[in-house]
Amino acid sequence: MLAFIEKLTLAPETLTTADVGPLRQAGLSDAAIEDAIHVCTLFSVYTRLADTFRFDIPPQEGFEQSATTLLTRGYI
Repeated sequence: MLAFIEKLTLAPETLTTADVGPLRQAGLSDAAIEDAIHVCTLFSVYTRLADTFRFDIPPQEGFEQSATTLLTRGYI
């Protein structure tokens, strides 16, 4: 799967149906392969947006504070 995802990320125009064969042979379902493609695509978009808009990554304390807030109040 990782080689497939790497190819999808770095050279998506070169992917063919033959690239899916080894994944199916390894026992992955089409749904699992599709999920991996969606996750890869979303992370590619997130990365490009973060680079374009120069998102800041908070320090560890910021992550801990956010986690505490979310656990206490939820996402709403």
